[in-house]
Amino acid sequence: MKSTILEMRAIRKSFHGIPALSGVDLKVHEAQIHAIVGENGAGKSTLMKVLSGVYPHGEFEGEIQFMGQSCQFAGITDSERQGIIIIHQELALVPLLSIAENIFLGNEPARYGVVNGSAAYVKTKELLHKVGLKESPDTLVTHLGVGKQQLIEIAKALSKKVQLLILDEPTASLNESDSTALLQLLLELKRQGIACILISHKLNEVSKVADAITVLRDGATVASFDCHTQMVSEDLVIRHMVGREMADRYPPRTPDLGPVVFEVENWSVHHQVHPERKVIEDVSFCIRRGEILGIAGLMGAGRTEMAMSIFGRSYGRNACGTVKMHGKPIDTSTVQKAIANGIAYVTEDRKGYGLLLEENIMHNITLANLGEVAHNAVIHQGIEFSWAERFRESLQIRSANVFAKAVHLSGGNQQKVVLAKWLFAKPEVLILDEPTRGIDVGAKYEIYSTIAKLAADGACVLMISSEMAELLGMCDRICVMNEGRFVAEFTESEASQEKIMRSIVAAGNV
Repeated sequence: MKSTILEMRAIRKSFHGIPALSGVDLKVHEAQIHAIVGENGAGKSTLMKVLSGVYPHGEFEGEIQFMGQSCQFAGITDSERQGIIIIHQELALVPLLSIAENIFLGNEPARYGVVNGSAAYVKTKELLHKVGLKESPDTLVTHLGVGKQQLIEIAKALSKKVQLLILDEPTASLNESDSTALLQLLLELKRQGIACILISHKLNEVSKVADAITVLRDGATVASFDCHTQMVSEDLVIRHMVGREMADRYPPRTPDLGPVVFEVENWSVHHQVHPERKVIEDVSFCIRRGEILGIAGLMGAGRTEMAMSIFGRSYGRNACGTVKMHGKPIDTSTVQKAIANGIAYVTEDRKGYGLLLEENIMHNITLANLGEVAHNAVIHQGIEFSWAERFRESLQIRSANVFAKAVHLSGGNQQKVVLAKWLFAKPEVLILDEPTRGIDVGAKYEIYSTIAKLAADGACVLMISSEMAELLGMCDRICVMNEGRFVAEFTESEASQEKIMRSIVAAGNV
């Protein structure tokens, strides 16, 4: 049996008197991929911040042993010196620096205070080869996709002689091929003797690579599995995660479709930076009352660009085409006009565009419809509180109260606040862009239930998702997008993962 490289015992951590970790135990062996799973708010990221020194010794209770030694990290620099490297979900790369500059930022090869650029270049080339990248070390990070940026973060970790690599939701923003490449790299690092802690909500990916799985719930360890000696099914893991059976991943619904409410005709958009390039070309679709229309496609197909351009020209240049509501053309040339015409857009980037992170839940929820809580241009705090509290309860946003800052919420609860903000705007058309990205199965079900209720109440829902199972489980109709065009359309009864992928591949071969 392999020796233990890490042991965390009885870890406790609170924020403002509210427990985040309640005696968590974790044991990781050498050259092992150890997955940590749990619902949003279960304490996964908090535990890793304790381990990596983001929360220094003295700010938590419990004991950490690494490589047989008791550790009391005062900061992240201390843990990195020991070979513990954490890669957060939000990548920490500087876009306008080169790959080499990013990899050795703060750790530059130097002599007598002078940086040795040649040495950095050569070492970077070696590291890029290890992670399977062929780019030049001089390439600016801003020119790379998210998948390659993830690999650069791992190359950066390897430059620091990593012994335990921690990855927090590393595939949340990646397409299927990039995710597969990353998982293969983790298996290769394991063969080289590097241990890895993998935090992920994608249980199918966990099952492919994990040697062991630890399940957290409500800040405590509820189960640990050895994947080599036990039969560990997704259903078993989910049952421990949520504390209940989940026979159905999607809420039952019987669609009651009405007349066409929302139409987009011959919609075209040019690239934001390169206006000579057309990103969306002659896209047309309609949505009926009570319908959930799904948009499938690979990363880069133009789905987000289409949605953002319709919602107030938030993306692109020279947008042209017609948007209709109830058969009449409407003006969506600004965000304010789009909202006024009954359109709402839940962005895929909740932290960057969806929320004011340093504001409280109440202010975030009412932001898109301040007129509802104001009198003579003065916000009535009692009315604002009443509405926010109503949404907090109905969407089951887990927080002490509506005065909690959005930045302190888990990803799932942040997504619920974004959803509440746009529901408060009372839209007829709700555009959802990757509405459950980086969210656990329990929180997903709650959001699916909210979407289903909106449709049942007569709203038109446009749902963009990279998870085909999600589209198949929720949508009444699915349009397939490739290279800025719609290439296929399927009804609920016709649609399958195979048909969707086949239509994408066929379009790419034209």
